[in-house]
Amino acid sequence: MLEIAPLFPRVPGYLDTATYGLPAHATTRALHEATDAWAVGALDPVALDAAVDRMRAAYASLVGAEAADVTLAGSTSQVVGMVAASLPDGARVLVARCDFASVRMPFEADPRLRVIEVPLARLVDEVRPGVDLVAVSAVQSADGTVVDLGALALAARVAGARTLVDASHAAGWMDIRAREFDVVVASAYKWLGAPRGIALAAVHPAATWIRPVVASWYGADVPWDALYGSAADLSAGARRLDTSPAWQTAEAGAVALEILAAQGAPAIREHAVGLANLFRAEAGLAPGASPIVAVDLPRADALAAAGIRAATRNGRARLAFWVHSTEDDALNAARAIRAGVPAGV
Repeated sequence: MLEIAPLFPRVPGYLDTATYGLPAHATTRALHEATDAWAVGALDPVALDAAVDRMRAAYASLVGAEAADVTLAGSTSQVVGMVAASLPDGARVLVARCDFASVRMPFEADPRLRVIEVPLARLVDEVRPGVDLVAVSAVQSADGTVVDLGALALAARVAGARTLVDASHAAGWMDIRAREFDVVVASAYKWLGAPRGIALAAVHPAATWIRPVVASWYGADVPWDALYGSAADLSAGARRLDTSPAWQTAEAGAVALEILAAQGAPAIREHAVGLANLFRAEAGLAPGASPIVAVDLPRADALAAAGIRAATRNGRARLAFWVHSTEDDALNAARAIRAGVPAGV
């Protein structure tokens, strides 16, 4: 059994981490303690800077970066928006068709930019000279398709293209080498098990072209000395892009990421992808490389009737296996899928 599995609640049938992750018991306690302290005026915002630093370190460990590379935000789209606003007029941005909207929309909504949309299967081949930036999810939200990040990094390097990778469905289980890309961003409320409202991004030290478009006092190296400062106080490193944390969630976010970082991605991947492949085998599907599985299900109520919590994306049932998932979850879901397919379908 995965070492950290007992640290999480057992919620039979919960296969919806791709929508939001279940918190570890310690994460829930940390969130309760913060809100209790807030309720009596005992929350210390200055002391919570240490929790933010712990989040930076844990995220860096999970995505193959350094803690100094990591910036704090409230959402993935906020980081993508800063990247979009930092590109020069007329920049050509390559994106994948049907990728999650937050990866594409900030570029598409900027009239200065030229967005080129191609099928995901062709994305790496289309990274050529003349493309200024390629933006893609490492793992597709709708169906779990995994992008070959090594091939993407090589193609971008040869073409001289900048890169943005959304790791919201990859951080925690996938082998990621963040310093091969300009930006690797993830919303932490999914696979990282943190409260919603926390996003983290590893920004390559050479990506000084990214401007602090939403510059904040928290982007200073000593933020509490910059409450009434100016842009001159902003850090020269990645934290220049920081926005101030949601104080009530900072400790819970640090605890959540540290639990995963202590286990390490390889063991988590073996567990979660292994269960997904057990489900695939029992449901008559080919093996895959992701803990996300999308299936056609003519009877939409079949999973719910079996006590399986999943999501519907693009007209298909989406199941997501994680650290708290078990073989029983995989087998029960497979039985529900088989039962939900009418004879002859």
